[in-house]
Amino acid sequence: MTLERMDAFFAARLDGYDEHMLSEIGGAGEFYPYTASLLPAADGARVLDLGCGTGLELEAYFRMNGGAAVVGIDLAGDMLRELERKFPDKKIELINASYFDVPLGQGRYDAAVSVESLHHFAAGRKLDLYRKLYGALTDRGYFVLTDYFAESEEAERFYFAELERMKREQGLEPGAFYHYDTPLTAEHEMDVLRQAGFSDVQLMRRWDNTCTVLAKKQRPRGVCS
Repeated sequence: MTLERMDAFFAARLDGYDEHMLSEIGGAGEFYPYTASLLPAADGARVLDLGCGTGLELEAYFRMNGGAAVVGIDLAGDMLRELERKFPDKKIELINASYFDVPLGQGRYDAAVSVESLHHFAAGRKLDLYRKLYGALTDRGYFVLTDYFAESEEAERFYFAELERMKREQGLEPGAFYHYDTPLTAEHEMDVLRQAGFSDVQLMRRWDNTCTVLAKKQRPRGVCS
């Protein structure tokens, strides 16, 4: 297996990408609309989408809340152009960059979402991102994460070891992003979110190895740990 840079991988697969995701990923027909259902329904809600791709989750969200204001970040410029083509009349700001590098500001968003994107990165990298995301949310803000998770700690260790082995053998650039799945277990992912400051982290639903996790900045009143 030859590893491809992340942006090139998705650019090469733009044609048929939506159909592939919806037909080949178990539960996708349910988890995209379910994820959207957890996002704010108020008109003018400010939502950040990390790894927005072609906006499959936004299709369902805009049907529910056409007045939302969305900022989407993605490495794949071709996918962002497709997303822009889909929603010419919506309030969308698109940023073609790594979400690890983009300043997110403070208290700007009512909610954030990410679907099938973050399973390519290690816990340490995610912790830095989640801390930045925590600061970017309002006091009552929250993060909806729907992603692919490792089935066990053993599988998690295997994925990361395999990635490092292939990068060494192929002489790849250490700091670049390559397309290879390195999911954490759902439990480890939730631990990272708690370390980043989220006080209420729950696993909401599961479709095989895909889960939706809801992480809130504030624990509801009257709820004790």
